[in-house]
Amino acid sequence: MTGFGKASSERADKIINIEVRALNSKQLDLFTRLPNLYREKDLDIRNELANRLKRGKIELAITLEYKEEEQAVKLNAHAIKSYYRQLKEIARELGDDINEPLLPSVMRLPDVLNAHKDQIDEKEWADLMGALDRALRELDLFRVQEGHVLKEDMLSHITSIEGYLRQIIPFEKERTDNLKNKLSSNLQELFPSNGYDKNRLEQEMIFYLEKFDITEEKIRLQNHCSYFREVADEEDAVGKKLAFVAQEIGREINTIGSKANHSNMQKIVVLMKDELEKIKEQLMNVL
Repeated sequence: MTGFGKASSERADKIINIEVRALNSKQLDLFTRLPNLYREKDLDIRNELANRLKRGKIELAITLEYKEEEQAVKLNAHAIKSYYRQLKEIARELGDDINEPLLPSVMRLPDVLNAHKDQIDEKEWADLMGALDRALRELDLFRVQEGHVLKEDMLSHITSIEGYLRQIIPFEKERTDNLKNKLSSNLQELFPSNGYDKNRLEQEMIFYLEKFDITEEKIRLQNHCSYFREVADEEDAVGKKLAFVAQEIGREINTIGSKANHSNMQKIVVLMKDELEKIKEQLMNVL
């Protein structure tokens, strides 16, 4: 499910800004962009995201805004001076006249930036996690709003399937009468003088019609639709459970289609399948 959340935490020397974005995905994919100061906490932050968000393509960005009196980047003055003196001395020994400034070259050498690494104290870590919690709660609000829209949309398709199921009922008697008439007509052509056992014919016809009976499929389909509604009302993550129920709905629709043997019933089955596909598409976005 999609969502966005952001939060900030202001400290004496800097402001911690956090943004979290979530896009639809079957699995949990985490992407984090952290300042060097927080790299050591990357695993803890990822675990928090995984526990809270469960699923989706998640992008987390943490940025720092240093206040004017603070330095976002610290220079290692001792290393810079040492590099500079050594380069000049080497050039003098080699008899090489240096026509270009050395300082730009020195600044590209190792250890000239961040002479000492700041450490995260417990208070800063608590501030960071507090801001992350607020950002995730804001993202959850987006997800909840989207979830209500998805739920209403899927239940509307379930209602359509139930409506189409009721439309099948009037064609069942017509289908049975057509099958009986067809069998009788074929027998009349094969045995013009009624040279067949009518009792045996009735037994075979009952057996034949039972193979095309869809009473059980209709009951199971209605039960699955009702269960879909129950699961959709649950508070926990229900995406996978709804997908399983949708799979069972599809199985009953397919069986009704294979037994239909009636053009109008098969047309209705196609419409039911179309509604089910729309549900499956939406389930891709449900946790």
